[in-house]
Amino acid sequence: MSINNKIIKPVGQEPDALELKIAQCISDMEKNITELKADLKGLQFSAAKELEIGHGRKAIVIFVPVPLLKQFQKVQSRLIRELEKKFSDSHVLLVAQRRIMQKPAKGSRVKQARPRSRTLIQVHENILEDIVYPTEIVGKRTKIKVDGSKIIKIFLDKKDSTYLEYKLETFSTVYKKLTGKEAIFEFPVSQE
Repeated sequence: MSINNKIIKPVGQEPDALELKIAQCISDMEKNITELKADLKGLQFSAAKELEIGHGRKAIVIFVPVPLLKQFQKVQSRLIRELEKKFSDSHVLLVAQRRIMQKPAKGSRVKQARPRSRTLIQVHENILEDIVYPTEIVGKRTKIKVDGSKIIKIFLDKKDSTYLEYKLETFSTVYKKLTGKEAIFEFPVSQE
């Protein structure tokens, strides 16, 4: 299997070194890990981006086409674990490559309504869910500061706290870089 079959790029664009390395890793996993072979066979990603988290750490965000997201999520935990071994000081996140359509102008002749899934709010909500997958979001609070800036507090499922605690800062930074919105991820405090 060629590594170029793992990357979907628009005509005329060449994959960069990071994307080629990720494609090679996924291709190697498909060859070497027998239980993942069937699940990884048709999977392709569209882009990868390396983001600086701080304190010398990095995050790799792999963008996948929306139709393939469910297939990626079936093997996401194992895939991410293997990729984080290969890229030792980086956290790996999978996010669907979604497109935002702008509102039609008042005088435009557009007859077709814009789908709800293509609005800015819905795309940002979906990015949020992709970042924290496989855990669930159990609550959200929007805090508006005196200066008018907003901070979103996102509460994640308490049962996943043991293996996600170290990624909370990564989630915040990646969400800020992708959407421009401030978000704080935390686990709800149980009241006993």
